Amino acid sequence: MKDYIGMCGLDCETCEARIATENNDDELRKKVAKLWSELNNAEITPEMINCTGCRIVGVKTPFCASYCQIRQCVVEKRFITCADCKELETCEKLKMITSGNPQALENLKNG
Repeated sequence: MKDYIGMCGLDCETCEARIATENNDDELRKKVAKLWSELNNAEITPEMINCTGCRIVGVKTPFCASYCQIRQCVVEKRFITCADCKELETCEKLKMITSGNPQALENLKNG
């Protein structure tokens, strides 16, 4: 599986938070913070937009580090990704991602 495929199957390589972190791009951080604040109806500041990728050693956004139920589940079960779980097709937590992004499920299946 590609290193940048997150535990949930999202492609972190294309994530603007990871790109902003990699390039130390404060303008992109501001853009992402504004968008994510609107999408999540929460205050997300540019300082929160720092992430190296879900499965890559390094900094994570506060959501990914502390609140993502999918990431917590994978870590707790000592899996690499949700692909290692027998509930891959039926997991309600994972459906929060895959229902709106079927490519994430394909990434897990084809990893």
